[in-house]
Amino acid sequence: MLTSKERAALRAQANGLDIIFQVGKGGVTPELVKSIDEALEARELIKGTVLNNCMEDVKYVAQTASERTKSEVVQVIGKKIVLYRKSKKNKE
Repeated sequence: MLTSKERAALRAQANGLDIIFQVGKGGVTPELVKSIDEALEARELIKGTVLNNCMEDVKYVAQTASERTKSEVVQVIGKKIVLYRKSKKNKE
């Protein structure tokens, strides 16, 4: 669980990030979860967007993606989602 200070610092870092995943009408599919998982392992902090054709709520999408990838939802603003997970390879 992130503290409010950690969350604020991650939000600040996320401002400059490019969007690297999009959730479309298929929702949070196993393929999307796999690509988010790989991106989190490589970058730790990632940003994505929920497209207009997605029938699910943005907060639901963020929560589902976070649970399936064992990551933290840093921020949800409009249709944008920011996720964070400490990389396993950086623990050494």
